[in-house]
Amino acid sequence: MSELSSNILFLLGLGIFGGIAGAWFFQKIKVPQVLGYLAIGILIGKSGFKLIDGAVIDSLKSFNFFALGIIGFLVGGELHGSTMKKYGKQFSAILFGEGVLAFSLVTISVTVVLYLFTKSFAASLAAGIVFGAIASATDPASTINVLWEYRAKGVLTTTLIAIVALDDALAMTLYGLGTGAAQIIIGGNTSLLSQLGRISIELFGAIILGGLAGLFMNLIVRYSTDKTRTMVFGIGTLLILISLALLLEVDVILASMTLGIVVANMAPSRSKDFFELIKSFSSPIYVLFFVLVGARLTLSGMPGFVWIIVALYVLFRSGGKMLGAWIGAKITNADPAVRRYTGLGLFAQGGVAIGLSIMATQHLHGLTLSGGYDLGDIIITGVTATTFIVQIIGPPMTKLAAQLAKETGKNITEEDVISEWKVENVLDKEVPLVKVNDSVKKIVSLLSENDYFCLPVVDQNGKTVGMITMNDIKQLLVSQDTWEWILAGDIVEPAPEVITVKEPLEDAILTLRQLGREQLPVVESRENPEPVGILDTRTVRKMVNKKLVGAD
Repeated sequence: MSELSSNILFLLGLGIFGGIAGAWFFQKIKVPQVLGYLAIGILIGKSGFKLIDGAVIDSLKSFNFFALGIIGFLVGGELHGSTMKKYGKQFSAILFGEGVLAFSLVTISVTVVLYLFTKSFAASLAAGIVFGAIASATDPASTINVLWEYRAKGVLTTTLIAIVALDDALAMTLYGLGTGAAQIIIGGNTSLLSQLGRISIELFGAIILGGLAGLFMNLIVRYSTDKTRTMVFGIGTLLILISLALLLEVDVILASMTLGIVVANMAPSRSKDFFELIKSFSSPIYVLFFVLVGARLTLSGMPGFVWIIVALYVLFRSGGKMLGAWIGAKITNADPAVRRYTGLGLFAQGGVAIGLSIMATQHLHGLTLSGGYDLGDIIITGVTATTFIVQIIGPPMTKLAAQLAKETGKNITEEDVISEWKVENVLDKEVPLVKVNDSVKKIVSLLSENDYFCLPVVDQNGKTVGMITMNDIKQLLVSQDTWEWILAGDIVEPAPEVITVKEPLEDAILTLRQLGREQLPVVESRENPEPVGILDTRTVRKMVNKKLVGAD
């Protein structure tokens, strides 16, 4: 078993398989699937049965950056210039309100509690500032995952996507200034000015790097005609961008998000299929990412007062985000749904917060508080615990916000509609039937009077024996004098595939594509081949588009 627990392939397989199983169970009980991923990770990880070796989990840090890069890229693809132009002022106000208020409330509360236990105001204030800075971050991965899972679409959904996308930059800024202030307070040799300069380089460097990568990827999207090759080139470009961001020490999520923004706005039409391909490719990446997040969580050995900090952190962070988002939306006269429910969608906290806490331990390591507790250890332990809690309450709150705003189930695609329907939902039933003893002249008349390329042929008992197509008739055009005595039974061709009325529509459409046809006769069942109509792809498209317009 020890050999398996240290095997990376075993970890990947167990994580993906277990994550999907957990997501399926949680969906059955009407809970967002991301909690299923996290639950499986907790069970197999450090806080559970320890089925996975900790060293193996740590060795997959690069994979986490890849997952965050894909998340950033897809989030950027949702931010179109027209949307930002229309809602930019509103987004900025909400972002500043929720981020700064959460930062302030958490800083004050943590500082007070730590001072009561340590009697060291400088160390308490330093820790409070770092906790507050980390509290401003929102996890884009689980928030976006929930919105996608429940097909959310509308002004609230657009606002949440924009806020969680931009929250990373705000959190990095507050964190950089916060840790700089903390180090000054505890006697470090840094300055706020130098911290501000470093943050500016990180953020603007990420934007410039992502922008350049976006220009290159736009050329790929524009000139590549093969979808699979385009996706492979895109993944390769994203991997190179992530590696350069890590090498240059700039923000991975912001760089990837900029890449997505550039591609989505420079090639709005051509990039739609490209983003869908990347999204479909990312599914197992998401699963494994959240499983690994859960596997890393460990809460053992926490001193009692840290649980008080955790409780206050969760309370004031959540309250700060809700109140701050409401104030920002109120000031900018945002839609009522945005004012009421944006804060509910900002509870989740994930990889960014954990990453910032790890960085904080490096900056504040070695500062010992009363009781022998290391300040850096308290920060990473406290943030891990709060992440565990808000990742449990965050996704359901995001789902609730979308439901209260009545935006769930609106972002449906053509594939979603087709997957829900059967052939009978789109069937052309008023189709003339050709009998085996009908003349070609009658068949030509039926085809000319109706908008069909093929007609079902039935025997004396009304059972389908095949079909006649326009191509069959074309072969007889040069000998029209034979139309009176050549019968349908003489030229009927067997149907290349049987389509039944109860068959899933997506299976029937796949059959049509494989045969290169736009129409095929439909029968009652294979056992009872009585004709009931024609499946016409033109009719399918019209009905699907009507459904999509109604959903909007």
